[in-house]
Amino acid sequence: MSMANQVFILIVESMVVYFLVLSAHSLRHRFGPVHFYALIGGITAIMSWVTDAGVAIRLGGITFVIGSTVFYTSLLLGVFVVYVFDGPHATRIAISTVVGVSAMVPVIAAVLHMQTDLIGSARISYIPLPSLRINIASVVTTLIDLVFLAMAWEYLGKPDLNLKLWLRAFLTLLGVMWLDVLLFATGAFAGTPGYLDIMKGTIISRLIVSIFALPFLYAYLYWQSRKIGIKIENRPVLAILKQVAEIKIELSQAQEDIERRKSAEKERDKVIEELKKVLSEVKTLRGFLPICCICKNIRDDQGYWNQIESYIRDRSEAEFSHGICPNCAKKHYPDLIIHDS
Repeated sequence: MSMANQVFILIVESMVVYFLVLSAHSLRHRFGPVHFYALIGGITAIMSWVTDAGVAIRLGGITFVIGSTVFYTSLLLGVFVVYVFDGPHATRIAISTVVGVSAMVPVIAAVLHMQTDLIGSARISYIPLPSLRINIASVVTTLIDLVFLAMAWEYLGKPDLNLKLWLRAFLTLLGVMWLDVLLFATGAFAGTPGYLDIMKGTIISRLIVSIFALPFLYAYLYWQSRKIGIKIENRPVLAILKQVAEIKIELSQAQEDIERRKSAEKERDKVIEELKKVLSEVKTLRGFLPICCICKNIRDDQGYWNQIESYIRDRSEAEFSHGICPNCAKKHYPDLIIHDS
């Protein structure tokens, strides 16, 4: 197969895996996040096996390692969008999935090879024998990369920097790509004859990969934030590491909610008591009222006699003012009445 065909296949593979990862993430609200984490775990396993097998393409002096070029970059995209849209807690789950599978795959491969040796069978050729140094470097680097990704994204999102979304995404992606090169190449190949060549070639290849992956990442960020209406939050730079702080915030919010509910319950009880009192008073005023036929005083429920004004005033919002009706004026004050001529 020609070199051009190999590069074309590499590009198609990358597009397919990127599309699968971003599509799985976009369906999390409909089907839940489990299938997304399962896909992340599967891609991590494939990446480990392909990397241990040494599958790579050389083009113009640059080596494209299939495991890191196709599958590792897709994992970065997956964790990237999880952090941006789902927050630090979901990101820690994704990171744990990637790191956990990265650590388990070489162990499983080593156990399978050991088992074939013990039973005297030929080694399993399609399961590569893992390198302890390379796999340790891969696991440690992956953990640091994913944490750095979240921190770089928040730092580049500071209002005073005023970066466009596409530039913020590109710089974050390129930064984590180059950090991965520095840490992984140093951890896995430092001291070997080809260390500097691997470092140089991988830095160039990661720049190319970052440019190639940016359209997928930016299109997805734009689609989710604008079309779907999911807001991109600005978090503290160390938000990915602040699990305790998040728990404190959640507890504080829960406490505030409890206090609000208690206050609402007290207000409700107060209103209920006032309503009971009003209803009781209304019932009293609507019932039979014992009233003196001479002085017109009213007897209350305790047996006390009260002036009618006092009785009604205590049981309603009515106020009294005094005057003299015409009949009483004629009877009691005949001299003060001015007769019409």
